Amino acid sequence: MNHYYELKISINPEIEDIVSDICFSYFDCEGIVLAEETYKDLVMTSTTQGTLRVFLTDLNCNPPEVLKTERELLKERGFTDEELGSWDVIIDEKENQDWSKKWKEKWGVTHVSERIAVVPSWIEYTPKENEITITLDPGCAFGTGTHQTTQLCMKALEKYMPANAAVADIGTGSGILAICAMKLGANSAYGCDNDETVIDVCRKNALINNVKCSFELNTADKLDGQFDFVCANILHNVLAEIMGDLKKIMKGKMVLSGILNEKQQIVLDAVNKHNLKVTEIMNQDQWTAIIVEK
Repeated sequence: MNHYYELKISINPEIEDIVSDICFSYFDCEGIVLAEETYKDLVMTSTTQGTLRVFLTDLNCNPPEVLKTERELLKERGFTDEELGSWDVIIDEKENQDWSKKWKEKWGVTHVSERIAVVPSWIEYTPKENEITITLDPGCAFGTGTHQTTQLCMKALEKYMPANAAVADIGTGSGILAICAMKLGANSAYGCDNDETVIDVCRKNALINNVKCSFELNTADKLDGQFDFVCANILHNVLAEIMGDLKKIMKGKMVLSGILNEKQQIVLDAVNKHNLKVTEIMNQDQWTAIIVEK
């Protein structure tokens, strides 16, 4: 490939992860970088002055139309124009660079807590005493352990998951939370997602980490049975919409994440509506996670 396409999207930087996830799902991305010096997953993005830069290998769809549709869906779920940004799009064709090596150079070990570290598969890392490591090959799936919402979920697992638990991860992305649960001592971990392209990534990541997890294309409303601990790292509006389905499958505690601080009340209202009890509210930067129980 002797050229690539740079897609510039004007957004509110606080929703960079949401827009990146859309790009993962719909476009042939070579990678995404968050801020000029930070690389994430296989897509390069930058949020300099509210501009998300996505580097594409091919224009196999109509990015402006896809983004317009997805932006309208987010507005239907309660986001305002101010929260989203304009999503004006500029597409430039550029000479190729070896992005596949460059983003690997920038992605290092993420220390989520004193006990949990996320390590790229190409890095040799010696864990500290009593430290567990989660090895990941980033693919076109959200959840490398670098984002605050994922880290909040891992911290909640570490703090609240009972020994030998059966864990469910709704909207599993890369499978990182299911894998983390197994490394922390869960008896079983199940992950589901409504994006079929991520399931193979999840299975590969579980194999790399030598843990047995079950992953499938599914949603919470179609699940039977209950789990000792449930993870749901999804958009705040979706959490509110499916709270009843999440309550149905939980018999212990649950962590609700993917929530901007200013959207916390929307999720809390749904928690109260379904008579769930708040155990703790955790914060990291502009993000919130809510731990609930019946």
